[in-house]
Amino acid sequence: MDPDTPDSATNILVLLADNLFGQVPLLIGLITLLGLVLQGKPVEDVVGGALRAAVGVVILFIGVEVFTGGLEGFQAVLADAVGAAPPAADRSLGDFLDSHGGTIALVLALAFLVHVSLVRLFTAARYLYLTGHLMFWISTVVVAALVTAAPGADRLTVVLCGAGGVAAYWTAQPLWMRPLMRRVMPDDRFGFAHTSSLVCLLTGWAGRALGRLGARSTERLVLPSRLSFFKDVNVSTALVVSVLILGAVAAADPGTVAERVAETDPGLSPWVWALLVGLRFAGGIAILLFGVRMFLAEIVPAFKGLTDRLIPGTRPALDAPTVFPAAPTAVMLGFIAATAVFLLLLGLFSAAGWFTLIPPMIMLFFVGGSAAVFGNAVAGWPGAVLGGALTGIALAAGQALTWGLLAGTAPELATLADPDWYAIAWLIAGARTLLGGAAIWAVPITALGTTVAVLLALGRRERRTSGERAPAAKGEQN
Repeated sequence: MDPDTPDSATNILVLLADNLFGQVPLLIGLITLLGLVLQGKPVEDVVGGALRAAVGVVILFIGVEVFTGGLEGFQAVLADAVGAAPPAADRSLGDFLDSHGGTIALVLALAFLVHVSLVRLFTAARYLYLTGHLMFWISTVVVAALVTAAPGADRLTVVLCGAGGVAAYWTAQPLWMRPLMRRVMPDDRFGFAHTSSLVCLLTGWAGRALGRLGARSTERLVLPSRLSFFKDVNVSTALVVSVLILGAVAAADPGTVAERVAETDPGLSPWVWALLVGLRFAGGIAILLFGVRMFLAEIVPAFKGLTDRLIPGTRPALDAPTVFPAAPTAVMLGFIAATAVFLLLLGLFSAAGWFTLIPPMIMLFFVGGSAAVFGNAVAGWPGAVLGGALTGIALAAGQALTWGLLAGTAPELATLADPDWYAIAWLIAGARTLLGGAAIWAVPITALGTTVAVLLALGRRERRTSGERAPAAKGEQN
């Protein structure tokens, strides 16, 4: 029987996964609406706030579409320029989604219910994971890894085991990012929910040594007067990306470049196309940042209604672009450093005959930018460069190591991946090596058990700290 043959018991969960969790503007708009209603706001504030939040997310996605459309063309030209071509594979991501799409939707929906339950039961959990598109991709990676580790497992087993592992990740990931987020957002208004978190953590840890240098933040760099235009992030973004694309056009096969140019306007010169891609990239980032500010202005105060009534003490955990306004120059510096290091490793891997890397420009931007923001908060501009460099290393090594692991399911997940994807896939593969067939059940049991133990420990520490503060405060009053 087809593993994704629907039945009446699962249709509702698939419907929710496809039409709510998979539609981030609707999800954010509904959460904002509910929060404002619970606060007793007048109807004009409820309707206006919910729509502004939803429109803000739509604007954010429009910005992403604007610059990623250019990045995809750039990625193809750059891959041709450096002679990169994806290795052959018997299976594809499309095949995997066709055969296991329903299972992925069930994992997502059930995992969210478990995640909400954990956040409701344990006050130390703090954050509700709301990055909708990554909720889908993490569920996809986990299902692919479980199917690889236990190819004979039935659908119910995959759904239950996958949901347990995914829910544990959504609950724990914003928590392990909290100390770094407090460096970027001291008021702790929202958490960080993005699968770049492990590289961000590594950047924060490694950046402590650089922090002793006392370097300036990227946003406070002093530049010569003739270079002062670089302080405008829109100008510096357009200039740097245009130069990168012009270099790729010069080195790539004219036929490949012409094919990409024809997708935009067959009459364009390749050089004009490159300049337009650079300008679109800068424009897309500006749109993205505007959308981020717009929806944050609504969802953060509205979320208080949920925290007071339904999930006390909880904050939203949101996508990576929400931290970009804190250090937009660091974002661009991280992207450049990540791209440079990745291309260097591409040449090294190719020369050594190890693996043909594919430049994942969108991941290099989002992961490199995120790591750079946190690196900048810890160590100034050297930390931002470090975050980008570590991103290039992580994505290159992860791509080379993980393609073969997922070759029988969806190998493209290795080239589309963020660092946390690689870690999850290899943890499940490691469990298979250690435990054999029992690995599929060991994943949710270990993940959920560890998460609950950590939440209990954090809760005890918070209660002890609160108890110590109370007598001190009373003494001060006396």
